[in-house]
Amino acid sequence: MAHVSGLRCIVCRKEQGLSDALYVCPACGGNLEVVYDYRALRKKLTRRALARNQDRNLWRYRDALPVGERAGLSVPQVGWTPLYDAPRLARLDGVRRLFVKDDGRNPSASFKDRANAVVLARALELKVKVVTTASTGNAASSLACLAAGLSLKTVIFVPETAPEAKIAQLLVFGATVLTVRGTYDDAFDLCGWAAAEYGWYNRSTGVNPFTREGKKTAAYELCEQLGWDVPDLVFVPVGDGNIISGMWKGFVELRELGLTRRLPRLVAVQAAGSAAVKSALEGDGIIRPVSGKTVADSISVSRPRDGVAAVRAVRQSRGFAVAVSDAEILAAIPELARGANVFAEPAGAAAWAGLKKAAAAGRVASRCSVALLVTGNGLKDVASARRSVGAPFRVEPDLESLKRLVRKLRI
Repeated sequence: MAHVSGLRCIVCRKEQGLSDALYVCPACGGNLEVVYDYRALRKKLTRRALARNQDRNLWRYRDALPVGERAGLSVPQVGWTPLYDAPRLARLDGVRRLFVKDDGRNPSASFKDRANAVVLARALELKVKVVTTASTGNAASSLACLAAGLSLKTVIFVPETAPEAKIAQLLVFGATVLTVRGTYDDAFDLCGWAAAEYGWYNRSTGVNPFTREGKKTAAYELCEQLGWDVPDLVFVPVGDGNIISGMWKGFVELRELGLTRRLPRLVAVQAAGSAAVKSALEGDGIIRPVSGKTVADSISVSRPRDGVAAVRAVRQSRGFAVAVSDAEILAAIPELARGANVFAEPAGAAAWAGLKKAAAAGRVASRCSVALLVTGNGLKDVASARRSVGAPFRVEPDLESLKRLVRKLRI
């Protein structure tokens, strides 16, 4: 990995070699990010080289990832998810054109497959035997899915409130699942203790710098799919903060590599009960715990583990944050499905709810191009989807009953 320069702390900015720190900064305990030799990468990762590349997955950007040459050969296709033009949803104040990036089309139906593909490649290079993580469901089910065909065991810590569909995914893919009697934050702490005690490789968000590297590939894809254009605004659902910090890293790298010429403004969309990043952005920048209570379990976090990087990303992009209620999130599920043909879980639909709210408040400048990041498929949480649309109609198995119902419904 000659193109990797090392690791840099997001807090104290101290740098060290890739092998000098496994997780957080040895000097201050801050989260780390991978640093590259961008001058060398400019010669390899070009528009022309990518146009010739037949890989339709995140490994087409292998040169800008901290992995070896054989990474990605034994996992399902991750990345190169659809990007939809959504003119029916674009009828909002200020919006000229709207694009929906559907990352629910990844193998485990979640954006988290991007992070886990890179983390597992690193785990194989380190020759570890067990990979562990704490998750509200998506990161865990993704890890289990991608590790299922590898010589790795997975031990997963999830809060006992995790949706049944995500628990089912974990068990089907052969993970050892531990449901913790507490919150995500309790599961996170227990996972960290277990990793230290047993020597397991900890994939958990914020702790592991390789998660951000996988997530940045969505920014690469988005711009490449738009012909190397950059949207004016990108709305990102935010819980732990790792996705939005990864997206920002990707956009900054694209400009550094000469693949794009400008940067978007990022909008952090949070659930009202889990808006620690928004509070920090609108206050003194310090992350403080919140309740974390929301129907959108994938962004339900009391203390964002990559919150410092998330705040930095939004501020550097000259963006802002929006908090949406659970009612607004649930209403967004059928609206997104009917307007863009994308079935999103609550956290993914939050991006659309955030755009609506921002546009109504006049925070979307005139004639903007906007991209929404949908981070998970609606089948991840069918109960919430049902709450958003109500019950079906019952009818007796005879024509007269059907006629009466049709008249009543005025179909």
